[in-house]
Amino acid sequence: MRVSWLNGPRKWAAASAALIAIGCLAPLVTGTAASAAPTWAPSSSAAIHPGVQLFTAGAQCTANFIYYDGTDVYIGQAAHCSGTGGNTETNGCTSGSLPVGTQVAVTGASKPGVMVYNSWLTMQALGEKDANTCAYNDLALVKLDPSDVSKVNPSVPHWGGPVGLDTTGTTPGEKVYSYGNSELRGGVTQTSPKEGTSQGDTGAGWSHTVVTYNPGIPGDSGSGFLDANGNALGILSTIDVGVPSGVNNGVGDLAKELDYLHAHSTFTAVQLVSGTDPFSAGTLPGLGGGLGLLGL
Repeated sequence: MRVSWLNGPRKWAAASAALIAIGCLAPLVTGTAASAAPTWAPSSSAAIHPGVQLFTAGAQCTANFIYYDGTDVYIGQAAHCSGTGGNTETNGCTSGSLPVGTQVAVTGASKPGVMVYNSWLTMQALGEKDANTCAYNDLALVKLDPSDVSKVNPSVPHWGGPVGLDTTGTTPGEKVYSYGNSELRGGVTQTSPKEGTSQGDTGAGWSHTVVTYNPGIPGDSGSGFLDANGNALGILSTIDVGVPSGVNNGVGDLAKELDYLHAHSTFTAVQLVSGTDPFSAGTLPGLGGGLGLLGL
């Protein structure tokens, strides 16, 4: 059974043996040429970056990456973060969502952002029928207020990057990296960086199954994943807590999600922005007390 994890006070779901859906100049890393990106805030002091918390009508999610179209700056979240249905409603072609234009509170921003694109709503408007696309296309864009752009840095905390966009998927055993920021951690930031391994691709490449040693928890939904080379791989969408190997994460393929956005919306110029900090696999922070194994 596939269950939605629409994290936050509005829709934190209890985990139970089921698949659970869970915020200098840098070049644009994919697509056609666009205007030079803004001058980003230093990564050491930027208030807005991949990994900040986003709140949509009370539902909490983690931002994945920063995007730019030559005019506006966007921060990404999972489309299901604005979902209005029950915990089992994860099919983007049939599940309800708050409308485009919904305000989203962005941690670190002085003004709310605005959800301007939602893959679920787009697929429903188009009458999308492909089962894999409906199941795994889980991307929304939140446009930041221009007054907050000077506070943005596109680097992923702890790991750096992204250095590009992964367009080839993963192979079993490949390392992956992420950064979750759920409020359930109570400020214990040592558990935010995640390292794991890919179990391979599913859904005709629309999703990647990964195991992280520090599993995702409610509030991490929507966070970005990097591949072994620091390329943006995808977005945390589901968690399978009923598998023999432990906790598996379902990561929607970002390249396919962006291709869908470009082909079926007016946001044809939107591109992923690379981080100003170089990618470094490094090591995980000291966790102590088994916190990393619990994900809390």
